[in-house]
Amino acid sequence: MKYGYYPGCSLDRNAVAYHQSTMAIAAPLGLEFVEVEDWNCCGATEYYSLELLPALSLIGRNLALAANQFSGQTATLTAPCSACFLNLSKTDYYMAGSANLAGQVNSALEAGGLHYDPGTIKVRHLLDLIVNDVGYEAVAAKVTKPLYGLRIAPYYGCLVVRPGYGGGFDDPEYPLSLDKLMQTLGAEVVDFPLKTHCCGGHMTQISEPVAFELIRRLLKNACDSKADVIVTLCPMCQLNLDVYQENVNIYFGTDYRVPILYFTQLMGLAFGKSTEELGFGKEFVTAKLALAKIKSEPPPLSEKKQPSKKELPMPKAIGGKETQGYSVPSVKCKTEI
Repeated sequence: MKYGYYPGCSLDRNAVAYHQSTMAIAAPLGLEFVEVEDWNCCGATEYYSLELLPALSLIGRNLALAANQFSGQTATLTAPCSACFLNLSKTDYYMAGSANLAGQVNSALEAGGLHYDPGTIKVRHLLDLIVNDVGYEAVAAKVTKPLYGLRIAPYYGCLVVRPGYGGGFDDPEYPLSLDKLMQTLGAEVVDFPLKTHCCGGHMTQISEPVAFELIRRLLKNACDSKADVIVTLCPMCQLNLDVYQENVNIYFGTDYRVPILYFTQLMGLAFGKSTEELGFGKEFVTAKLALAKIKSEPPPLSEKKQPSKKELPMPKAIGGKETQGYSVPSVKCKTEI
């Protein structure tokens, strides 16, 4: 199966482990990714807040390049980064919904000798391709070293399953595709009700108190469920929860030590790939202690749980340190053997 591939800026830099692990699992699954030539930044979240037309044109250039490069080969462009996935699919959706807007974007693209007809490219997230095109059974067939004993909190973030331009691939409030994929690898998936809550995005550059509180909630929820790791599919989510975890500890007086990994890294481990090939060691919070919990034998059947839809928890007052209008407890949570 051949797909166009848009890595985006993050997978070239801070999220290179995501790119490495994606390439490592591609061949075993029969996937071929062809990178868009001369791609440019999608603008992330900032450019949209400044001026819409230049932002759409910047993104539209990538769609036009993909349409030209893959003409007659494939109409699918995969974006592992959640922000890139959202921006590319949103631009295609907006252009398809407004002939006037599409005309303005194409007028801008003409300066580079490009043109894009909306609907030509189908933008899909990497998780969507793996669970729906490859399928859980095909993934299970490649598992040689199951992740028995590893407790995982699956974190989708807020951009992949909603708003779902062009049709979503999972439930927008309580998705389960990543849960099922991790169980296919032999891992134990814990209850993680905040799985689609926001990590704060670039709020760390705007308001640290707000950003740290958003990150703290996610870490606490994972620790309350005794997760060994949080698994994500977004470079921004991974960066915020990993890089700023120590800042959160200092700010709130907590002691979180939760590794934040990409789902493709854990797939690679289960496929028998080495940690070096999968980019382990690049995370700020080391995953060594968590990976040491992986056992050679499956847990008793009575301990296994199937993911199920649950009602989201309602906010409630909690005792402890008062911060920014929230009542925050002092929590100690470490990943230990």
